[in-house]
Amino acid sequence: MPRRNKIPMRVQGGTIPVLCAVLFAWPVAAAEKTVAVFDFELIDTSLEGELNGVDPRQTQRLTLLAPKLRADIDAEPELGLVDTGPVAARAKEQALLKCERCAIDLGRDLGADIVVTGTVQKVSNLILNINAYGHEVATGKLVAQGSADIRGNNDEMWVRGVAALWRNTLKKQFQAVEAAP
Repeated sequence: MPRRNKIPMRVQGGTIPVLCAVLFAWPVAAAEKTVAVFDFELIDTSLEGELNGVDPRQTQRLTLLAPKLRADIDAEPELGLVDTGPVAARAKEQALLKCERCAIDLGRDLGADIVVTGTVQKVSNLILNINAYGHEVATGKLVAQGSADIRGNNDEMWVRGVAALWRNTLKKQFQAVEAAP
């Protein structure tokens, strides 16, 4: 008679399903804080902006920043990203850079723990600052903020600037928020 391996009943009916449930739930449980990143806004204080008005290339560049920051945040296992699409029209109607309470209210509607708004301040065609602000939705408290100076008004510099802002400043501040009780 061939020998048959007997697997204990607890492995067949108990341990393996529990292990699978834990493994599949891990990514959800690991996302302790959820973050909504709104589109960046331009503050053009340059002479060029005063003389020529809105530059469509800069308007297009603004659309590169929030997706880059979202991708960086989404790569962090302790953070979950919240889609801002459901409130995008309302966000565009408001100047979030002047109304942090508006951003917090939109974040609350989305179920986010933290909202991030950002600006690009154009001082000249060579000197620009990328700024971001993270507010805790529950308290309204500013929990993250930073600025990255860039030299050059092109797509590559803007994307590199927001990446440096995340890597060198915001990421550490977000990690401190995660560690807080």
